[in-house]
Amino acid sequence: MNSESDNDIIERKMATTGKMISWSVGDIPGYHLGTAYAIFIFFFYEVEVGLPTALVGLALIIFATWNAINDPILGYLTDKPRKWTKKWGMRFPWIMIGAFPALLFYFLIFTPQIVNINSNHWIIFLYLVMILCLFDLFYSLFDIHLVGSFTMQFRSDEERRKAGEYDQIIPGLGIMVLSIIPPLIIVYGDIESYSLAALIVVLIMLVCVILSIPGVKESEELKDIFIQGYESAEKFSFLKTLKIAFKHRSYVVVAISILLFETAYTLFLASQLYYFRDILRLPYSNALYSTIATFLGFIISIPFWAWVAKKIGHAQTFTLGLLLTSVTLVPLLWIVTLEGFIISTFIWGFGLGAYYVMILPIFADVNDEVALTAEKRLEATLTGIRVVFSRIAIIFQAIILVLVHIATGYNPESSKQTTSAVWGVRLHIALIPLILLFIAFLIMLIWYDLKDEKKEKIFAQLKEKGLK
Repeated sequence: MNSESDNDIIERKMATTGKMISWSVGDIPGYHLGTAYAIFIFFFYEVEVGLPTALVGLALIIFATWNAINDPILGYLTDKPRKWTKKWGMRFPWIMIGAFPALLFYFLIFTPQIVNINSNHWIIFLYLVMILCLFDLFYSLFDIHLVGSFTMQFRSDEERRKAGEYDQIIPGLGIMVLSIIPPLIIVYGDIESYSLAALIVVLIMLVCVILSIPGVKESEELKDIFIQGYESAEKFSFLKTLKIAFKHRSYVVVAISILLFETAYTLFLASQLYYFRDILRLPYSNALYSTIATFLGFIISIPFWAWVAKKIGHAQTFTLGLLLTSVTLVPLLWIVTLEGFIISTFIWGFGLGAYYVMILPIFADVNDEVALTAEKRLEATLTGIRVVFSRIAIIFQAIILVLVHIATGYNPESSKQTTSAVWGVRLHIALIPLILLFIAFLIMLIWYDLKDEKKEKIFAQLKEKGLK
């Protein structure tokens, strides 16, 4: 069901396909920087660098805590027009300021040789914490404004669905390319191979940032909306912004669902190196096949989920995706062959399509509801608050990995784990993630109510107030 009439869409020129594609290219580093370190960092520092498991977990907890504080405050402080806004735009300058340093610090995460990896464990620990926090500072600045720009760059349901499709296909292709590089280069026991893989990935992402510029730049109309909306709206504190956001059940429900999904997803990603090394007992180069399988399942699913969304709506499709991703993890509790893992990851990728095709449209809907109450656009602040939930997921991921490895007796120095340690890997790649995803499904199913007539009414009221 559309939330804008045909006359409303004609009145405002819709975003071009070229703009949607360019914007989506920018989301390649957006997605990859947000998840790639989660795949490698725990294994890299625990197994390859030799940092004690508890210190790796503590470093990630400190990083995620900093992130949880940094992101919403950063969003709030930058979510207002500046002297340069009329010339350069509201979000575009911040996206560029954040992107380039974030790429540099991402590379440095996988280059602990700078401080000599044979140093005292505490030196490596401090290096890891410092680089992670600097990486997050600039990545958050980039990502908050990139994701926050989606709501106003693509304002109708039709645009959001179409942009959402491009934002899965194009980043999906880009991330597949970025994801197959590490398995082709990384060798167990060779730290330099991780650094080389990170360097190649960073250079590709640099090109993506440059190509995204036409997509993330704002039109003169958007610049005026930001400036006029800010000047005419009531000014209130960060705490009041928090209260307004959390007053809306839909915002809270989506944020909690994201927390549960991100915890499950990062656990699954971080577990793959352990899964190949300790369960399948294969070189990590074999991850190339499961990566391609996940990508194919994901890409094949996109037109299907876009069609489903037109039929049943954003929220229902998003909820269905949470259920499917939960169910498809069940086989990983017993699979012991590469072929079985490939089939499972293909089906997993199909389920991921529903979540990722709908996450930006559904969050844009939530942003609209909050904007109506605040009477101004607050996308950067809201995205910063939402990102807190994603970063809390890192804390949960770190705690779960540490506790499971300690409880099951995982030995990073051993090439063959005990039966209990192997079952520990199955716990954090499958059982715990599927439980978290199923809980997220139930929360969305029972409590999310921003759909149908309620959503249409919000669209109409935003139009009246000049906020859409």
